[in-house]
Amino acid sequence: MLGRPDKSIRERLSKLEVHLKNENPLLVDAIKLFKKLDGVAYKMGLLDDTESYAARISWWPLVTVLGTFSAGKSSFINRFLGCHLQPTGNQAVDDKFTVIPYSASDSGRVLPGLAVDADPRFPFYQMSRELENVAAGEGQRIDAYLQMKTANSEKLSGKIFIDSPGFDADDQRNSILRLTDHITDLSDLVLVFFDARHPEPGAMQDTLEHLVAKTIQRSDSEKFLFILNQIDTAAREDNLEDVVASWQRALAYKGLTSGRFYTIYNKDVAVPIEDEAVRKRFEAKCDRDMAAIYERIHQVETARSYRIMGALKNIVGSIENEAIPLLVTAKNKWMRYVLAMDGIAFGSILLMMVLVSGWLNAWEIFNIDFENDAVLSGVKLLFVVAAVLAIHFTSRRVACRLVLRKMEFSGLAGDCRKAFLRNTKAFRSIFQIAPAGWTSRSRRALAGVVAGSAELIQTMNDRYADPSGRDRSKKSSRAEVFSVVGTGSNKF
Repeated sequence: MLGRPDKSIRERLSKLEVHLKNENPLLVDAIKLFKKLDGVAYKMGLLDDTESYAARISWWPLVTVLGTFSAGKSSFINRFLGCHLQPTGNQAVDDKFTVIPYSASDSGRVLPGLAVDADPRFPFYQMSRELENVAAGEGQRIDAYLQMKTANSEKLSGKIFIDSPGFDADDQRNSILRLTDHITDLSDLVLVFFDARHPEPGAMQDTLEHLVAKTIQRSDSEKFLFILNQIDTAAREDNLEDVVASWQRALAYKGLTSGRFYTIYNKDVAVPIEDEAVRKRFEAKCDRDMAAIYERIHQVETARSYRIMGALKNIVGSIENEAIPLLVTAKNKWMRYVLAMDGIAFGSILLMMVLVSGWLNAWEIFNIDFENDAVLSGVKLLFVVAAVLAIHFTSRRVACRLVLRKMEFSGLAGDCRKAFLRNTKAFRSIFQIAPAGWTSRSRRALAGVVAGSAELIQTMNDRYADPSGRDRSKKSSRAEVFSVVGTGSNKF
């Protein structure tokens, strides 16, 4: 049914609402806004009834760890979680994306990629379909790309970690990069690890191309933290600044001149630093940067809520500022093509009739006389109408293919290509200005989504900020009361 999601989407969002009522009730209201946004997209053709904007984002706080092989990704995760979960080593020890959620069980479990692909609560839900689009047959090999490992670590409570394979691998490169782009879009925090022993551009070619260069144009680039790991290897020469400068030059070479940069190492397996002054300097720098990284990780639950609200506003903005102008442009171009083709076709027919009228009465077909010969006149009229319609709808189809071939229809708003095709249906006039489904009611619905998301953001702000200082005054008043009561009690 137009404007209504199918049963699977309704059930998925219902399950999500049940979970969020206990985990973060505020986000339940956000789901309602997504449903309103979906309704507009269904009517415009931007979404299929099997899709939802709410299903395109992650509702769980996500921390993704990326980087080259031997950059210390797995070691960092083990250290943060306080358990030996991920294998470590200088070679490729894990060639899959590993989704790491919390589990109350003391014994961690390793589950196949199907466990992630079939569960809508995780960010790789139905990723097998995406892999199938990359290469036929790859969707059936989901276990070769994904796995789940559970861990009984309180630091995982309320969030999910994702460990990635290194970017030096040649096998399955396109699929790995497709998965990487997908998960970085969904993540609240992305830790990009580099190896201090090989900071030069050549050793980081793929990482720089797919993780660094792409962040330059991103509106959420602040969620990327660039971490130079194993910096203890620079302690012997005491050239920390030189190594860091070389690393940052490599990043700047790709256009990244800003961002948060950190230098760390694992003290348990570090190269011995004999000079005490150097050791203290390196340890102090590492401790500061580790504390800053851990703090960002702990903040992802808050970042998740703001990310979801931001997604609402971004999608609305994409519909209003990208999809609608694009569809209007495409419709106008299609209309001009149709009129031009109709004009050429009908003009050519008339010209031909004029040329042959000297020896053939070509105009006789237009001589319709219902009084003298109703049957023949009726046949002539039907023939003329059928010919005109055939020419016109042929022009519409050809013009549609021309527009699709000449214009780019990708965008955050959804499938603009499909939305354009809805505007070329036989029942729609070529002179209708507004795109299909774009009505005053749709505009009001989008305005309501923007207003609703702003209210939810204000509610979230009230949790963390109090510009008026009212709460502080209340706390001070309570403190004074307790002080007076305490003083009185001491006197007795």
